[in-house]
Amino acid sequence: MGRPAADDDSGLPDLPPEWGRVVVPDNAAELSAEAEQLRRELNRPTRSASTVPALLTLLIAMVTVLAGLNATIWAPPPPTPPTSTPATPADLIGQALPAFDLVDNGRPVPLRGLLPAVILLTDTCACPAEVANTIAVAPPRVTVIIVNPAPAVRASPPAPETTLHALDDPADGLRAFLRLPPRAGVASALLVDRSGTVRKVLPELRSTADYEPELARLAS
Repeated sequence: MGRPAADDDSGLPDLPPEWGRVVVPDNAAELSAEAEQLRRELNRPTRSASTVPALLTLLIAMVTVLAGLNATIWAPPPPTPPTSTPATPADLIGQALPAFDLVDNGRPVPLRGLLPAVILLTDTCACPAEVANTIAVAPPRVTVIIVNPAPAVRASPPAPETTLHALDDPADGLRAFLRLPPRAGVASALLVDRSGTVRKVLPELRSTADYEPELARLAS
C-alpha cells in the first residue's frame, strides 16, 4: 500500500496542485508496471526530424531515375540525316559519256574512238547468250564492246574484231559513271551514239527487244 505524500517542514517546495494527489508506494516494485510502459514508449520507432530530408532526397532521386528510363524507352528514334538521292540510270539519258580510256592487252583504247557503240558490262557474268544476241542484232556501223569479258570470249570472240572489242576497265569507271554495282549473273548494257551521248541504259540485259530499236537509231 502506498501512502500519500504529507506536508512536512523539510523546506522542499510543494508539488504543483495540478498533479493531484500523489501516492508514494512503500515498495519500489510497485512501479514496475509504470516503468514497463515507459520503456515501451521510449522504444517505439519514431522518425526524427533529421531523417525527413534524407528520405525526401532519396524519393526525388528515385523519381528522377524512373523518369529518365521512361523517356529513354519511349523516346522516338533520332531523325535520319538527309542524304542525296542517287540518280537512276534514266537520269543519264542525254548526258555526255566521259572520255574513258579502256585497256586492250595493256594498251589504252579511247572509248570515244569506237562510237557509236553498245557497251556490255560482263564482269560478273559471262552471259554468252546475251552477248551473242546483242552481236546478232547490232547494225554493221555499231561497235559491240564487251567490258571485262570472260576468258572464253577473249580466246574465241563470237564476231569479227572489226565489230567486236573485248576491253578491260580496271578502274571500273563505267560502273561508277552509271552507278550500277555489279550483280552476280547479270550483264548490263549502255548505248552511246556517235556524238558520245548516252541513249539507253539497261541495268539488266534480258531480251534484244528491250534495246533493238535504239540500236538501229545509233547507226543512222
